[in-house]
Amino acid sequence: MAFIKKCPECNSINLTYDSHLGEVICNDCGLVVEEKMVDTGVDLQGKFDKSEKKGRGGAPISMQKFDKGLTTNVGEISDIYKLESGQTRKFLRLKKWQERVSTSIERNLRLAMAELRVIAAYLSLPNVIRDEASRIYNYVLQRGLVRGRSMESVIAACLYTACRSYNIPRTLDEIATASDVERKEIGRTYRFVIRKLKIKVKQSSPKDYISRFSSVLKLSPKTQSDALKVLKKAEKVELTSGRGPAGIAAAALYVAALINDEKKTQREVADIAGITEVTIRNRYKELIDRLNLADKIKAKEAESKKKT
Repeated sequence: MAFIKKCPECNSINLTYDSHLGEVICNDCGLVVEEKMVDTGVDLQGKFDKSEKKGRGGAPISMQKFDKGLTTNVGEISDIYKLESGQTRKFLRLKKWQERVSTSIERNLRLAMAELRVIAAYLSLPNVIRDEASRIYNYVLQRGLVRGRSMESVIAACLYTACRSYNIPRTLDEIATASDVERKEIGRTYRFVIRKLKIKVKQSSPKDYISRFSSVLKLSPKTQSDALKVLKKAEKVELTSGRGPAGIAAAALYVAALINDEKKTQREVADIAGITEVTIRNRYKELIDRLNLADKIKAKEAESKKKT
């Protein structure tokens, strides 16, 4: 506890701090140097039960809440109705005015943050992505960039931007499915947001999609490892440039599954990656032709036929 170190009356440094009264007293002349001091430390009184919160700071600030978690709530409805009739009407009136005094930006944020939480929960996104997307949306809203665009498309674009910033592999098709907004509209809004806010995002890599796609397809670790090796060879011959990362990753997994005799149809892989069978087929042909994998796949197919 920091307080005055010298008595202003007798210049004595023999001071005592009374934590119960919140006072600093001079032991030489008896002057109350400081009074009504607030203890901002941890409350250690009562039982030392881990389930009880001893901190005085309250909940942490969260960007996912429209008010960052700092709004004062005028009681809960269930508690208000337990009061006397006169007090009940008074607190209901206060609660109504508390909600009315919010600005248009706060009302927009209230709806937007609820929509963001729904989409993020559908996509199983971590809290760091939700916080980053909320922060980006706040910047967009404060600069008046939402005007003329639907709130849903801006929220979807902010989530996609946050995913790209943290290398979380999510495709535009997945975001579009979760938000019920057209893929083209999300892409257009995403480019507008990163241009206006000057956000630099890394180029998405096919390697980022391998672990998630293989997990959903229930492929073995060896197949996943072989798919990464195929991608590494494809990068050397510049097969990955100018092509969608999800398509290349899906094709590499399909090739690795064939090599390891794990039967997966092109339709299954395409559905997981959110692309068409034609894309899988084209990328598959490019990989086996440029990387000379056709003989290896045929040998594996012949070996599996002999076993059956």
